[in-house]
Amino acid sequence: MKQNRADRIMAALKDMELTQMLIVDPMSIYYLTGVFVAPFERFYGLLLRADGKHAFFLNRLFTVPEEVGVEKVWYSDTDPAAEIVAPYLDREAVLGVDKELKARFLLPLMEMGAAKSFVNASLAVDTTRGVKDEEEQEKMRVASHINDMAMAEFKKLIHEGITEKEAADRMLKIYLDLGADGFSFEPLVAFGPNAADPHHAPDDTKVKPGDSVLFDVGCIKDGYCSDMTRTFYFKEVSDIHRHIYDTVRRANEAAISKIKPGVPLCELDQTARDLIDAEGYGPNFNHRLGHFIGLSEHEFGDVSSTNPQKAEPGMIFSIEPGIYLTGDTGVRVEDLVLVTEEGCEVLNHYPKELEIIS
Repeated sequence: MKQNRADRIMAALKDMELTQMLIVDPMSIYYLTGVFVAPFERFYGLLLRADGKHAFFLNRLFTVPEEVGVEKVWYSDTDPAAEIVAPYLDREAVLGVDKELKARFLLPLMEMGAAKSFVNASLAVDTTRGVKDEEEQEKMRVASHINDMAMAEFKKLIHEGITEKEAADRMLKIYLDLGADGFSFEPLVAFGPNAADPHHAPDDTKVKPGDSVLFDVGCIKDGYCSDMTRTFYFKEVSDIHRHIYDTVRRANEAAISKIKPGVPLCELDQTARDLIDAEGYGPNFNHRLGHFIGLSEHEFGDVSSTNPQKAEPGMIFSIEPGIYLTGDTGVRVEDLVLVTEEGCEVLNHYPKELEIIS
């Protein structure tokens, strides 16, 4: 088990006046143990205790390394999960539970009085995962570097007559050839009016001169995700669309310039939103500025108008303002940023100046 990460979670639990927590999210367990299991309907959990009596609950169907640094507790399909877990809990103490713990496992533990009481303690894990250690930071740099190289190749896919789906279908091979392990999420490819839908799924729309060409893409490498959006124009761009693009790019750069430890994340959102609003497109920026990212493409935490949380060194999140005009065009420019001791490091290096695909 990665003891430094476990210690950080235990410190967060102590601040919540908790001495034990049952974690069931497979990605959080991977974060702590380096073991990834997709349990499907079966119980899968890691118990952390302040006294060090941790336990890793595993179905005999699962395959895990011989040594994972924590006691393994095996059970079979026919064994009642609650009765396996209960003896390892401190019945006299409150149990912190993962927000992902299913009711069919939680309710039996509650009914049998396996702990003094039960509270959602997910924030202890979520906030810890939100601040990346040096190993994680370097893996995120690598994943984003691959994404930069991939974007240059994706731009080359665009030619007269190609559809969004045809472009998207060629992206996985490009990622794999560049050393990625796969997608961090299914790529979003949108031409022209389709780009006005921030989550448009690629379809049979063909690119036309004057269309925006939006790529929102990411890959995964060694367990860590990348995510970047670049918007191009095909053949030509109108003055209005150029102005929209420049407004979005400036909003991206203005927010990034404000990032440093201690700055409330809501202020970053406001910075980008104020700039877009000043150009008359406020209602057309219809989502938060960014999201946290790491082992999962969307992790707990965001950069939004309602989040007063202050930036801390080690946080990695997206900065992705956009302007969307229904039936016309859509533009988004997205980078991942790492908060440093002095400011921030932008993990993406693909250019942000407007490019016209000829």
